[in-house]
Amino acid sequence: MLKAAPRVADIAPFHVMELLAKAQALEAEGRDIVHLEVGEPDFPTPETIVAAAQAFLAGGRVPYTSALGLPELRQAISDFYRSRHGIAVPASRIVVTAGASGALLLALACLARPGGEWLLTDPGYPCNRHFVRAFEGVPVSIPVSAAKHFQLGAADLAAHWNERSVGTLLASPANPTGTLIPPAELAAIADFVRSRDGALIVDEIYQGLCFDTDAQTALALGDACSENLFVVNSFSKYFGMTGWRLGWLVVPEAFVRDLEKLAQNLFIAPSTIAQHAALAAFAPETIAICEERRAEFCRRRDFLLPKLEELGFVIPARPDGAFYLYADCSRFTDDSQRFAHALLEKVGVAVTPGIDFGSHQAERHLRVSTTSPIERLGEAVERIRYFLGTV
Repeated sequence: MLKAAPRVADIAPFHVMELLAKAQALEAEGRDIVHLEVGEPDFPTPETIVAAAQAFLAGGRVPYTSALGLPELRQAISDFYRSRHGIAVPASRIVVTAGASGALLLALACLARPGGEWLLTDPGYPCNRHFVRAFEGVPVSIPVSAAKHFQLGAADLAAHWNERSVGTLLASPANPTGTLIPPAELAAIADFVRSRDGALIVDEIYQGLCFDTDAQTALALGDACSENLFVVNSFSKYFGMTGWRLGWLVVPEAFVRDLEKLAQNLFIAPSTIAQHAALAAFAPETIAICEERRAEFCRRRDFLLPKLEELGFVIPARPDGAFYLYADCSRFTDDSQRFAHALLEKVGVAVTPGIDFGSHQAERHLRVSTTSPIERLGEAVERIRYFLGTV
């Protein structure tokens, strides 16, 4: 009997998508649902980007681009690093990809090897461990606590690194916690990984959505780290282009040709329409729109965080960016997944259970997205208040 490869059994479903499906079914029945579960901005794509796509489509010809992406878009991304972060990143090192997921897949297709271990945070973005497994690598999830801002440090890597270790994959800001890796710690991590001839992949897709400080890209660590550093970013979150499926990967010069060959075979090229649209993403008028939205996400965090704490939830680490609150609900339940489903069914508020992000204290945490207007967040708070009176 034909069966799927054994690795597929190790890849768990996205539990939040199942909860979303239930929420949508309830909406189809006429229920009003407040969506705080999905990590997708609620704003439309900026009109400048949409207009650029429409102008390109009006020409009627939509050919493949280079597997590495449009040269002018790669240069625009390079210019963005210079203007935003004050650093020089050659366009030759930038690979345009089919979303940040495409960037992560390309990086791991290039670097993962059978049995090779990758050190990851728990909790962390669930796809990371599944991407590693898909390429026959071994994800090693390391529990991280609020005391460490839910991030790995150089000491954690040193404690878990062995002869099978290939690299580490980190995110700053992180999903589901929204926390940043402090610059000094990131430098120590880079030094440690380089000393072990390992790979360091840093996911920076939420970096444009930092609130209390401007995050420093890992690329600012300098040339000494450039030989083993891969940086992932995306047009999805800050630029509001989730469904356009466009991201990028900054790679060491020595790996550009390897990544190009993989991209040619796996994807042929990123979406031509999305790339031409993204040329408008760095225009001053687009950046002004994105900055207004960043400020709004900050207002939402500052509104919802104290409201949840008043209800009895604990936010063990204040998020530095992204649009999530990682809330400890153990005062009310020892099963956050059951709690999330009951919350949806009884009062129509959808949140994500901690099980999606790992196993470390997953049963006592929920991820709450601030991807709804403040009025809807206020409605969610009142519904949760009512719900808690019934449990």
